[in-house]
Formats: sequence, C-alpha cells, structure tokens
Amino acid sequence: MRGLRLVPEETKINFIDKRVLAFIVSFIILSGSIITTVKDGLNFGIDFTGGTVIEVRTPEVPDLGLLRQELNGLELGAISIQEFGQPDDLLIRLPEQGGGPEEQKAAIESVRGALDAKFEGQVDYRRTEFVGPQVGKELKRQGMYAVLFSLFGILAYVWFRFEWQFGVAAIIALAHDAIATVGLFALTQLEFNLSTVAAILMIAGYSINDTVVVFDRLRENLRKYKKMPLAELFNLSVNQMLARTLMTSVTTLLALVALYVFGGEVIRDFVYALIFGIVIGTYSSVFIASPVLLYMNIRRSDVEPKEPEPQEA
Repeated sequence: MRGLRLVPEETKINFIDKRVLAFIVSFIILSGSIITTVKDGLNFGIDFTGGTVIEVRTPEVPDLGLLRQELNGLELGAISIQEFGQPDDLLIRLPEQGGGPEEQKAAIESVRGALDAKFEGQVDYRRTEFVGPQVGKELKRQGMYAVLFSLFGILAYVWFRFEWQFGVAAIIALAHDAIATVGLFALTQLEFNLSTVAAILMIAGYSINDTVVVFDRLRENLRKYKKMPLAELFNLSVNQMLARTLMTSVTTLLALVALYVFGGEVIRDFVYALIFGIVIGTYSSVFIASPVLLYMNIRRSDVEPKEPEPQEA
C-alpha cells in the first residue's frame, strides 16, 4: 500500500521559467509592506510602548462603546477596550501615565473602581501587566537586534555549510519573509509585541530549513549532472523536493489552524503570524531562493568536493 503523496513522483513544473512573474509578485508584496509600515506604522503593544494591560471578565456582555466612553471620562488618556475571545472577556489598555509608577497604580485603581461600580463588584480580574516606557524602548531595540542577529547567523551558517552564493540567496529569501510578515501586521493593525518578534524568528527558522533542503539537493545534482543546463537542473532539484516541502508545510499548517481555532485569544495573533509565515516561507523557498541563486553565477566547480592533498612518502 502506497502512502499519501501531495505531489506526483514525476512532477515537472517549470518554476525557473516563472521566476519573472514570482519576482513581480514579491516586489508588489514587499513594496506594499514597506509603504504600509512607513505610512500607517505598527500597532505596538504594551511590550514596546509602555503602559498597562488589564484583562477582565464581566458578569454580562457590556456595551463597549458606552464602557469606553465612561472609562475615557476618567481622564487617563486614550483607553482602548476590545473583546478578548468571548464577548464578556475584555482587554483594557491604559497609556503610560506621566507621574511614574505611583500614578500608574492610581490609574489602575481608578479603572477598577469604575468597573466595580458599573458591574456591582462582579468583575473577574484575570491579569494586570505594567511596562514602563524605558523598558518598552529597550525591548523594542532588543527585538530588532534579535531579528538582525538571527539573519546574520543564518547567513554565516549557510555560507559555511555551502558557498557564499547560497548564503546570499537564502538571506534574500528570509528578508523577503520577514518584511512581508511585518507588512501584514501594519496592514491589519494587529498588535505587534514580543510574541510577534518570536513568530518572525520562528518563521525564519522554518523557511531556512526548507531552503537548505532544496539547496542540498541542488548541490548534489550539480555534482551529479555535469552537462545539464542550470535552469533545467534547478527545476529538477525543486521538483524533487516539492513533495517533501508541501507535506511539511501542510502538516505544520494543520497544527497551527487547530491552535488558532482552539488555542484562545492569548496566542491567536502569534499563531496568525506563523500561519502567514509558513505560507510565505514555502513560497519563497520555491519561487525566490532558487531563482535568485541562478543569478548568483553559481558554477559546478564551486560545489565540487576538494581533492585531498597527496601525502608525502
């Protein structure tokens, strides 16, 4: 009995011939991501901006508009309220207060007092988190460093493991995935926090895994088929690994969709980023990394194993 195959064994899709179309699509995605990020910015969470998050469960489904109006009447700045999973689960965000920690604590008590008065003390306070502005700036800087250092580390590894052309092509594909993911958060205005940074790093790891597998088969075929034209050889390598790539992506997506549906609101944005990242990472491994490598002037002599030096008698 044969196992399930998402792709027939003799698949011969001409991916390299579609590289111009893929580059145009990627150019549109990246341009849109950069423009949207610059124009609208990111909806930074409390992790990066400083302030307080209060998660509560109310005894009844509230009128968010009226509740928002009442809390903003406390004159604590622009307070945001949103549903957090169930209609009676709320996430309340308070901006950073100018008087320091004591003022922030007083603001929290004011909000709690207003909620207790409205719901007759039946409010379930699930969590309260406070992040100072200096900590937020530091976390933002460290998050940026984490992404940049991970990309440079991956570049160094692929360069060492293969050749420099492979490393440059892999980094271009990874930068493509990271910029597209950031653009998604700028477009949707979902909260961008430390979990999102972790998702971007996980996307980079997943994407490079797919890319390295394709590159390994490509290097093997470069040594095996001495006279096959490079474009044909690249297509052969991608098609040989296509079933493995799609099977890995589909099984990972199944787990992520289950987490998105049943995992709750706390991790929903994180899983949302991962789902998008798996899709865009699979796309870049097939349509971006290998075609870019074709333009890097890779030669068969670059991947030939070095002959051992003769030993003196």
